[in-house]
Amino acid sequence: MKIRHLLLAAAGIVVGVTGVTEAKRAYADDLFFPVMVYRTGPYAPSGIPIANAIQDFVALINKRDGGIEGNRIVSEECETKYNTKVGVECYEKLKKKHGGAMFVNPNSTGLTYQLIPKAAVDKITILSSGYGRTAAADGRVFPWVFNFPSTYWSQASAFVNYVGQEIGGLDKLSGQHIAHVHHNSAYGKEANPTLQTLSKKYGFKLTLLAVDHPGQEQKATWLQVRRKRPDWVFMSGWGVMNQVAIKEANGIGYPMDKFVGNWWSGSDADVIPAGDGSIGYKSTNMHAAGTNYPVFKDIIKYVYGGDAAKAKANNVGEVLYNRMINTYTFATEAVRDAVKAAGGKRPNGDQVRAAFEGLNMTKERLAARGIGGFTWPLKVSCKNHEGDAPGVFIQQWDGKQWKLISDFIPAMSDVVRPMVEKAAAAYAKENNITPRSC
Repeated sequence: MKIRHLLLAAAGIVVGVTGVTEAKRAYADDLFFPVMVYRTGPYAPSGIPIANAIQDFVALINKRDGGIEGNRIVSEECETKYNTKVGVECYEKLKKKHGGAMFVNPNSTGLTYQLIPKAAVDKITILSSGYGRTAAADGRVFPWVFNFPSTYWSQASAFVNYVGQEIGGLDKLSGQHIAHVHHNSAYGKEANPTLQTLSKKYGFKLTLLAVDHPGQEQKATWLQVRRKRPDWVFMSGWGVMNQVAIKEANGIGYPMDKFVGNWWSGSDADVIPAGDGSIGYKSTNMHAAGTNYPVFKDIIKYVYGGDAAKAKANNVGEVLYNRMINTYTFATEAVRDAVKAAGGKRPNGDQVRAAFEGLNMTKERLAARGIGGFTWPLKVSCKNHEGDAPGVFIQQWDGKQWKLISDFIPAMSDVVRPMVEKAAAAYAKENNITPRSC
């Protein structure tokens, strides 16, 4: 099935940071969106487009729509420098402002881990879209945490599914060699359990190669790649690590079309520094790149006054910018449902959590929000906070832009979901949590 048949058209919802003047305005029912950013430090190349997108999305919803169901969004940034300790301080500083946070998007796996125990106490929903603790997909144990549209484990299994497609079938994986070059952190290690399980199931050799923070020194790693000669390299990197890895891979002559990053390793900032050496590099994605969708036309019109050049300079259309448009479209629709449940006024924490858990982003709803053909529909449930359709697209860099080169590739949920439930049950036992009945 082709992507255009799998996805549908839409008309744009966005969330971004309002300016100082906007933040000081008094509305009876402000909807507060705290924003964790890292515009500085070694991860700034990744953090800047993310922060810009959230800022623009909030501005769009306020300027174009007058907020959500008549309630204005107020947003405030806090600089974390991608430091978990600083991120926790930001959370504590922001969580009760403007009547209380609607939800929090930590933009960091390490920070998400630290905030999970706080969520139920503070009654603030955590949205770790495509990152964070994978076991949180089991909503019976983690009622306040959501990681749709796909987890790290689902993503890793979809990558293996893709390799199987490329070599003529999963039965041909036996004898293949896959190396996982990963950030030496909770984030980078998330895919390892899935890859190890699938290695045993399908008989491929797996080599795990950790890269220490921030990832600027990788020569030893890529000398190992040259020596071991894996058939495929999968990468879970972030920030400067990604561009260094692509340069090093190119330096040893590793074929770029066999080098696949995860969806945090496939941004414009990752490939441009390597010049022509990055041509052919691939990564997973949960949406498309570019601006050929109604929501981006609205951003250029309402946020940038029609100045497309200025919008481009602020990363509009880049992969990580688009990532936040995708994430905040889903989040804003959940908040919209919560506002409706609250009779049009500011919802409380329980109402927001219930709305996230009941979120149903149909093809029609995506079309109504300006992102048709951009991502896939999903439905969240009490038991499944990952959504009912985990998987990936594969994109490839052609030297000028990212292009989707695959149809939707589903995750191996038959393998991943039992792993999720086992990990969630272990977490529940360790933390004396009685799982909900769903």
